[in-house]
Formats: sequence, structure tokens, C-alpha cells
Amino acid sequence: MNRIEKLFIALANLFPIWVLGGASLALWEPATATWFQPTWIPLFLGIIMLSMGLTLNIEDFLRVFKIPRSIALGVGLQYTLMPILGFSLAKLFHLPMDYVIGIVLVACCPGGTASNVVCFIARTNIALSVSLTTVSTLIAVIVTPLLTTLLVESLSRDLTGTAVQVNTLGLLISTFKVVILPVTAGVLLNHFFSAWVEKINPYTPFIAVMSIVFIVDFILAVKKDSIISTGSSLVTAIVILHALGFILGYLLSKWLKFDENDSQTVSIEVGMQNSGLATELARSNFPDFSLATVPGAISALTHCILGSIAAGLCRVQKSFKREKELRVAEGESSA
Repeated sequence: MNRIEKLFIALANLFPIWVLGGASLALWEPATATWFQPTWIPLFLGIIMLSMGLTLNIEDFLRVFKIPRSIALGVGLQYTLMPILGFSLAKLFHLPMDYVIGIVLVACCPGGTASNVVCFIARTNIALSVSLTTVSTLIAVIVTPLLTTLLVESLSRDLTGTAVQVNTLGLLISTFKVVILPVTAGVLLNHFFSAWVEKINPYTPFIAVMSIVFIVDFILAVKKDSIISTGSSLVTAIVILHALGFILGYLLSKWLKFDENDSQTVSIEVGMQNSGLATELARSNFPDFSLATVPGAISALTHCILGSIAAGLCRVQKSFKREKELRVAEGESSA
């Protein structure tokens, strides 16, 4: 690996700084982000998904059958715990319908590529992380639209007395186009042109990170006034959603006797959602609710910050464990 490749990998690992810095700049001076066009969101989301696909091969899919219990837990929590939390928080905070749709979409979306970066930084089980992201992304085509329809119609009926009609088929088609097609293209390219893909793979994570930043910053800049005027309860709800995802994902994994490394991996995967996908699904399928894209943007910023904290805690825990093992080894050798 040459210096340029190492530089791009290092830049990708700084993704929380890019997201936080870009978001701060977009809210302070919206003109720095409004050059981005809303019609570009599917394209940039496709780039993110393609980047993910380029890192996958047939072995990654076969690995699923070798660790079914870990996959079942991680994906199960992703599509039960998080939707339940999103549904409950939307009711608890009495969010307006736009934000209800947005937070439900965030909670019902699969894990994103950012979780793989965090797991890499945290030095957890990368293979499990990639497998969980892959499986949750593939089944999102069916599960995300169905869960979103069920929860949004139920919440709208409770909050307004009238159920919002969700275009479930539209959600299915949108999810297929922005998830399955680019991921499949990436996997096929990696299979048939592996030598070429190997040359560009060191650069794609940073490209994916910047794509996330551009989408998040644009939404924050355009919706700045709405976020400032009504966003306090929304921000609190989203912070709680992701924080509980991290915490409960870890505690439930430990309760089910998973080892420390796998428990940390499941925690990160459950706590971090594909917020870019949630933003695009809100934009393309709920045109009458223009603020439904805001929760996805705030979610991306939130889970990046919490993911960075989680990665730091994981590394500290591993450092203490190594030091303890070294002291024990030194004690045994001296004895």
C-alpha cells in the first residue's frame, strides 16, 4: 500500500470529523452546502452503496451460514428493537407528522457503511460487521417499506385521527433502486474485475464518507430554520434512539452469552442506521411532508458522534485488557 492509499484510508477513518465539521459549517453558513442539488441524492447514495458492494465477494455471503446466530441477533435487533424505539419515541415526544415519518424511516433502515468504518476503528469483529450490514441491507428491500408502512399509518392514526397513506410499492421500488442495484453492481465488478477493484478500494471509503457529508450538509442547510425552530424535541428523540440502540444492542448480546468483541460489533451495527437511505426514501416517497428528510440528516450526525464515542470506549477496553494480560504474563514468568 503506497502513501496516497494510506492517506485516503486515514481520511476515511476521520469521518466523524468530516460529518461534524461539515454540519457545523452548513448550519453556520448554509451557502457552503446549498450548491448540492436534491436530485443528486440518489446518485450519491448509489455511490455509497456501490462502494460497499466493491468490498464484498462471494465469501462474504457464504460467511453468513457460518455464523447464523450472530447474524440472526444483529439483524433481528436491527428490525425489531430500533423500529420499536422509533415508534415509541415519536409518540412520547409528540413529534409533528413530518418528523414522525423521518424518525420511523431512520429506525426501519438497515445498517450503513459508516458502521463498518466505526468497527474498523474500534477493532471489533470486522467480518461480522460487514456480514450484518450486507444482510440487513439486502432484506431492507422488503422489510423497510413494510415496517415503515405499518408504523407510519399506525402513528398517524393515533396522532391525527387519519392514517397517512404510505406508497409501499413506491418504497419497495426506491429501496431496490438505491440499494440492491448498486450493491449488486459492486459485487459483480469485484468478482469479474478484482484486480482493478483492488486498486481503487483504498479510495472508495473516503468517497463514500464525503457522499454522506454532502447529503447531510445539504439537508441541514436547506432546513436550518425549521431545525432551529422546532428541532429540540426531534434532536433529543434521535439521540435517545441511537444511544439506546448502542446500549441495548450491547447488553442483549452479553445477556445471550456473546463474547466481548461480537457484543461490541452488534452494538455498533444496531446503533448506526443508513441515514442516507432514510433521507432519500423520505424525499422521494413523501413529497407532501417536506421536513421528513430532516431526521435522516440529524441521525447521520448523531450516530457518527455516538459511534466515535463507542469506538473510543472499545479501544480503551481493549487496551486495559491487553495491559492486564501482560501483567498476568509477567507475573507468571517471574514466578
